[in-house]
Amino acid sequence: MTPARWLLTFGALPLALLAACAGRPLDKPPAGPERAASGAEIRQVRTADGRHEGEISGTPAPDSRFARLQIGMQLKEVTRLIGAHDQMYSHETGKQWIPFYMGSDARRMKMLYQGEGCLTFTGGNILGGGTNELVRIDVDPAGKCYQP
Repeated sequence: MTPARWLLTFGALPLALLAACAGRPLDKPPAGPERAASGAEIRQVRTADGRHEGEISGTPAPDSRFARLQIGMQLKEVTRLIGAHDQMYSHETGKQWIPFYMGSDARRMKMLYQGEGCLTFTGGNILGGGTNELVRIDVDPAGKCYQP
């Protein structure tokens, strides 16, 4: 087989496949509310002053520890208010790889409170600084929200 004939035969094949796929719609997940591990709908919330935004899944009982919390609270403030967590893990976020990113969300910390659910905090920046702000509350007494 000559090089020109080989190029016509095998070089055109990827182009033909790309052309055939170009008009095909991509599979998209069904539209609807995002759900937490517990099955509860995740709501986007902002603090009254508008400085912080976060997520809440589920609704805490009026007399529970989580009912006293607000998105944007500092870790020290939360610990003082409702006590220490039962388990904790931390992980890196994709923001760690943004050049010159100095925000406090390069890491996340997730804490389990038995019988209540999970709290997620920002874990600081790549240099070890930053604040630990509450960014998510998962009301999940079964603890399905805690998946290290």
